[in-house]
Amino acid sequence: MCLLSLPTHRKPNEMKKDDRYKAILNWFITNMNEAESELNFSNNFELLVAVMLSAQCTDKRVNMVTPALFKAYPDAKTMSAATVDDVKRYISSISYPNSKAKHLVAMAQKLVTDFDGEVPSEIEALTSLPGVGRKTANVMEAVAFGKAAMPVDTHVFRVSNRLGLVKTTTPLATEKELTKHIPEDILSKAHHWLLLHGRYVCTSRAPKCDKCGLKAYCKEMEGKGE
Repeated sequence: MCLLSLPTHRKPNEMKKDDRYKAILNWFITNMNEAESELNFSNNFELLVAVMLSAQCTDKRVNMVTPALFKAYPDAKTMSAATVDDVKRYISSISYPNSKAKHLVAMAQKLVTDFDGEVPSEIEALTSLPGVGRKTANVMEAVAFGKAAMPVDTHVFRVSNRLGLVKTTTPLATEKELTKHIPEDILSKAHHWLLLHGRYVCTSRAPKCDKCGLKAYCKEMEGKGE
């Protein structure tokens, strides 16, 4: 992946927004080029289930429960025939197992009745599925179907605001702003860059600023002598 061209070097706090984007994206291209989803899956149905389970839950925990879940329900047809209690037994250690089990069964039933058991590729169709919001739909667009998309979770929201890429108060506003400024060919990868940076370095509590290669761009570090 080629670096983005930048004008004569300016200090981060003197950069125009487009140059700030380019500098930060160049850092990710250089230091985190191979970033991808950490969820385990082998097809689009498994990915959709895993992403639905990952809401307010760690990917590590999701990956612990999905092998048995996928063995019992390898496709939409088998899951659509299950009861909520059947599914709940497999995901009891996941956050909000009651609501997620209900959503999984209802999602599978709608896939069978409306989409011949196949996960649709259009965002409007994806968000028509029970339990599938815009973030989950965007993950499917980016990861399953290779489309340019910017799913915004708490990590992407936090990191993009801290780095001064956006100044937003909602996920949708963040998505629109990032999509406006990040080149389409790296938009989906940029989602993984921001997400993983937030998950492992720029954490919500006790961020690892001493290990952050982007702290020069951090709005929260301005005026602290860093």
